[in-house]
Amino acid sequence: MSIPKPTAAELDLLQALWPLGSATAKQVHEAMLADKPELAYGTVLRLMQIMHSKGILIRDESQRSHVYAPAQAQDALQTNLLKDLVQKAFAGSAKALVLAALRSGISKKERQEIEQMLKDDDQ
Repeated sequence: MSIPKPTAAELDLLQALWPLGSATAKQVHEAMLADKPELAYGTVLRLMQIMHSKGILIRDESQRSHVYAPAQAQDALQTNLLKDLVQKAFAGSAKALVLAALRSGISKKERQEIEQMLKDDDQ
């Protein structure tokens, strides 16, 4: 069974949860407040419950406050989303995806890091 692709809101929540590893809804809410001060606790809790029912999150119910964790590691989910994007938007061409990303504007520092990675791979 494959895990469904997260929505934009679910990805935002995962970005807050991944560094924590596992957390209660309250802890995730607190982590998300820095970027979204208007975000209500109830919204986070409902979203986490939906994500659990979809299989995006796993839940430990042994404690009074349920502890949630991502069902998939960050790099695994990103790889799956990237493969899907390459297939759907770039006709299966990873090169086309990379060129589009480079054209969309990267910083000088990012360009240098990419060039260094390519040099390291050649050695």
